Amino acid sequence: MTGRIEARLQELGITLPAPPKPVASYVPYTVSGNLVFISGQICATAQGAPIVGLVGDGISLEQGKEAARLCAINLLAQLKAACGGDLDRVKRCLKLTVFVAAAAGFGGHPEVANGASDFLVEVFGEAGRHARAAVGAATLPRGTTCEAEGIFEIA
Repeated sequence: MTGRIEARLQELGITLPAPPKPVASYVPYTVSGNLVFISGQICATAQGAPIVGLVGDGISLEQGKEAARLCAINLLAQLKAACGGDLDRVKRCLKLTVFVAAAAGFGGHPEVANGASDFLVEVFGEAGRHARAAVGAATLPRGTTCEAEGIFEIA
Protein backbone atom coordinates (compact mmCIF):
# COMPACT_ATOMS: atom_id res chain seq x y z
CA MET A 1 0.00 0.00 0.00
CA THR A 2 1.35 3.40 -0.99
CA GLY A 3 1.54 6.01 1.75
CA ARG A 4 0.08 9.49 1.53
CA ILE A 5 3.44 11.20 0.87
CA GLU A 6 4.54 8.55 -1.65
CA ALA A 7 1.22 9.08 -3.45
CA ARG A 8 1.83 12.84 -3.48
CA LEU A 9 5.32 12.34 -4.94
CA GLN A 10 3.79 10.10 -7.61
CA GLU A 11 1.22 12.83 -8.43
CA LEU A 12 4.12 15.26 -8.87
CA GLY A 13 5.96 12.80 -11.13
CA ILE A 14 8.83 12.44 -8.64
CA THR A 15 10.70 9.21 -8.09
CA LEU A 16 13.14 9.52 -5.23
CA PRO A 17 16.64 8.34 -6.05
CA ALA A 18 18.57 5.92 -3.89
CA PRO A 19 19.94 7.99 -1.01
CA PRO A 20 23.33 9.36 -2.10
CA LYS A 21 26.29 7.93 -0.19
CA PRO A 22 28.55 10.33 1.71
CA VAL A 23 31.63 11.43 -0.24
CA ALA A 24 33.70 12.32 2.84
CA SER A 25 33.90 11.61 6.57
CA TYR A 26 30.31 12.11 7.73
CA VAL A 27 27.00 10.26 7.93
CA PRO A 28 24.06 11.19 5.68
CA TYR A 29 21.73 11.81 8.64
CA THR A 30 21.41 11.46 12.39
CA VAL A 31 18.28 10.88 14.42
CA SER A 32 17.89 12.26 17.94
CA GLY A 33 14.54 11.58 19.56
CA ASN A 34 11.95 12.75 17.05
CA LEU A 35 14.35 14.94 15.05
CA VAL A 36 16.20 14.01 11.87
CA PHE A 37 19.23 16.11 10.90
CA ILE A 38 20.13 15.60 7.24
CA SER A 39 23.62 16.39 6.00
CA GLY A 40 24.07 18.69 3.02
CA GLN A 41 22.72 17.24 -0.22
CA ILE A 42 23.95 18.53 -3.55
CA CYS A 43 21.98 19.18 -6.71
CA ALA A 44 22.59 15.86 -8.43
CA THR A 45 20.08 14.10 -10.67
CA ALA A 46 18.91 10.53 -10.00
CA GLN A 47 21.64 9.44 -12.42
CA GLY A 48 24.22 11.21 -10.24
CA ALA A 49 25.02 14.07 -12.64
CA PRO A 50 25.42 17.30 -10.67
CA ILE A 51 24.43 20.77 -11.83
CA VAL A 52 27.63 22.79 -11.67
CA GLY A 53 28.42 26.47 -12.00
CA LEU A 54 27.59 29.83 -10.49
CA VAL A 55 24.17 31.44 -10.47
CA GLY A 56 24.56 34.75 -12.22
CA ASP A 57 27.50 33.52 -14.32
CA GLY A 58 26.34 30.80 -16.70
CA ILE A 59 23.52 29.51 -14.48
CA SER A 60 20.23 31.45 -14.62
CA LEU A 61 17.99 32.14 -11.66
CA GLU A 62 15.50 29.54 -12.95
CA GLN A 63 18.27 26.94 -13.36
CA GLY A 64 19.40 27.76 -9.83
CA LYS A 65 15.87 27.17 -8.53
CA GLU A 66 15.82 23.79 -10.28
CA ALA A 67 19.18 22.95 -8.70
CA ALA A 68 17.77 23.80 -5.25
CA ARG A 69 14.74 21.61 -6.00
CA LEU A 70 17.07 18.70 -6.79
CA CYS A 71 18.75 19.24 -3.42
CA ALA A 72 15.35 18.95 -1.75
CA ILE A 73 14.58 15.74 -3.65
CA ASN A 74 17.86 14.31 -2.38
CA LEU A 75 17.01 15.48 1.15
CA LEU A 76 13.76 13.49 0.91
CA ALA A 77 15.64 10.41 -0.26
CA GLN A 78 17.77 10.60 2.91
CA LEU A 79 14.71 11.40 5.03
CA LYS A 80 12.93 8.33 3.68
CA ALA A 81 15.91 6.18 4.70
CA ALA A 82 15.92 7.79 8.16
CA CYS A 83 12.20 6.97 8.49
CA GLY A 84 12.68 3.32 7.62
CA GLY A 85 11.06 3.88 4.22
CA ASP A 86 7.87 5.51 5.57
CA LEU A 87 7.65 9.24 4.72
CA ASP A 88 4.23 9.37 6.39
CA ARG A 89 6.21 9.49 9.67
CA VAL A 90 7.27 13.05 8.81
CA LYS A 91 5.39 15.54 10.98
CA ARG A 92 7.01 18.66 9.53
CA CYS A 93 10.09 20.32 8.12
CA LEU A 94 11.54 22.52 10.84
CA LYS A 95 14.58 24.16 9.23
CA LEU A 96 16.17 24.29 5.80
CA THR A 97 19.51 25.82 4.88
CA VAL A 98 20.27 26.31 1.19
CA PHE A 99 23.75 27.24 0.01
CA VAL A 100 23.96 28.88 -3.41
CA ALA A 101 27.19 29.12 -5.41
CA ALA A 102 26.84 32.54 -7.01
CA ALA A 103 28.77 35.11 -8.96
CA ALA A 104 30.05 38.17 -7.12
CA GLY A 105 27.27 40.73 -6.84
CA PHE A 106 24.43 38.19 -7.20
CA GLY A 107 21.76 38.86 -4.57
CA GLY A 108 18.95 36.48 -5.48
CA HIS A 109 19.88 33.71 -3.04
CA PRO A 110 16.41 33.66 -1.43
CA GLU A 111 14.73 33.25 -4.81
CA VAL A 112 17.05 30.34 -5.69
CA ALA A 113 16.36 28.71 -2.31
CA ASN A 114 12.64 28.95 -3.05
CA GLY A 115 13.16 26.02 -5.44
CA ALA A 116 13.76 23.77 -2.42
CA SER A 117 11.25 25.47 -0.11
CA ASP A 118 8.41 25.43 -2.61
CA PHE A 119 9.05 21.75 -3.37
CA LEU A 120 8.76 20.80 0.32
CA VAL A 121 5.45 22.66 0.56
CA GLU A 122 4.24 20.92 -2.62
CA VAL A 123 4.98 17.56 -1.02
CA PHE A 124 4.02 18.09 2.63
CA GLY A 125 1.55 20.98 2.45
CA GLU A 126 1.59 23.20 5.56
CA ALA A 127 3.90 20.70 7.28
CA GLY A 128 6.49 21.60 4.63
CA ARG A 129 6.69 25.26 5.73
CA HIS A 130 9.93 25.86 7.60
CA ALA A 131 12.43 28.31 9.00
CA ARG A 132 15.21 28.91 6.47
CA ALA A 133 18.56 30.41 5.66
CA ALA A 134 19.72 31.10 2.10
CA VAL A 135 23.49 31.52 2.02
CA GLY A 136 25.69 32.65 -0.86
CA ALA A 137 29.04 30.96 -1.47
CA ALA A 138 31.92 31.40 -3.89
CA THR A 139 32.14 27.62 -4.37
CA LEU A 140 30.41 24.48 -3.14
CA PRO A 141 31.46 20.80 -3.02
CA ARG A 142 32.32 19.32 -6.43
CA GLY A 143 31.61 22.68 -8.07
CA THR A 144 27.86 22.24 -7.62
CA THR A 145 25.40 25.10 -7.85
CA CYS A 146 23.45 24.34 -4.66
CA GLU A 147 23.60 22.33 -1.46
CA ALA A 148 20.84 21.99 1.14
CA GLU A 149 20.57 20.57 4.64
CA GLY A 150 17.46 20.09 6.72
CA ILE A 151 15.96 19.31 10.09
CA PHE A 152 12.70 17.37 10.19
CA GLU A 153 10.37 16.26 12.98
CA ILE A 154 9.13 12.67 12.73
CA ALA A 155 6.63 10.51 14.62
